[in-house]
Amino acid sequence: MWHLYQFPLCPFSRKVQLVLGEKSIAYEPVTLYPWDAGEEFRRLNPAGRVPVLHDPGRKMTLIDSQAICEYLEETVDDRPLIMGSARARAEVRRLVALFDESFFNDITAPLLHEKMRKRLVLRQSPDSRTLREAVRLLHEYLDYIDWLVDNRRWLAGAQLSLADFSASAQVSVVDYLGDVDWTGHDSAHEWYRVMKSRPSFGPLLRQKMEGLPPPRYYADVNA
Repeated sequence: MWHLYQFPLCPFSRKVQLVLGEKSIAYEPVTLYPWDAGEEFRRLNPAGRVPVLHDPGRKMTLIDSQAICEYLEETVDDRPLIMGSARARAEVRRLVALFDESFFNDITAPLLHEKMRKRLVLRQSPDSRTLREAVRLLHEYLDYIDWLVDNRRWLAGAQLSLADFSASAQVSVVDYLGDVDWTGHDSAHEWYRVMKSRPSFGPLLRQKMEGLPPPRYYADVNA
C-alpha cells in the first residue's frame, strides 16, 4: 500500500490526498512535519519536504505533488483529471501552476508562516502587515475564480479537473486559518462549497493541526 507522508496544513499534500480519493486509491497517511524530519524520512527525500508517496513493498518513492499527480494520472484509468484536447490539457496545467506557485507564494505560504510556523515553531507573534497584504491579494484571486466559474462549468473548462483540486487544496488551508472573506465572491464561494461536498474532501475536513484548531464553520460543507 502507498504511504503518504504529509502534514495537515500542507496544501500540496492535500492536493495529492484529493487525487488519491478521487481515483479510489488506498493509502496510509503518515504525519510528518518538515521542520522536524529525521534521517529516515530524508533517505526518502533528501530535500526534507512533503508530500512523498512511498510504497515499501515495491520500493517506489514519488516526490513533488505535481509529479505524483501526473504519475497517478498516467497509471490509474479511473476518473481522469487532465483530459481533453492538447489545448484543454494545457489549460488545466496552466491553472495548476497558477495555484501551486503564484497563489501559494502570494497567500498560502505567508499565512502559514505567520499563523502556523510562528505560533507553533518559532513562538513569535504574526506580522499584521504581512497578513493584511495576503488577505488583499486573496480577493484578487477570488475575483479570478469568480470569473472562471461564471464563464465555465469548472475552473479549466467543462469538466472537473486537477485545476479544481489544486485550487481548492490551497483555498482549504486559507479557510482553515480563518482568512477567507467570501463577501462579493458568491460564484467562488459556491464552487468551493461544491468541492467541499465531494467525498474525497472528507478526510481533509477532519484533519486537525495540533495546537491550531480551525474555525467552527470549517468542516461545514454549506459554509
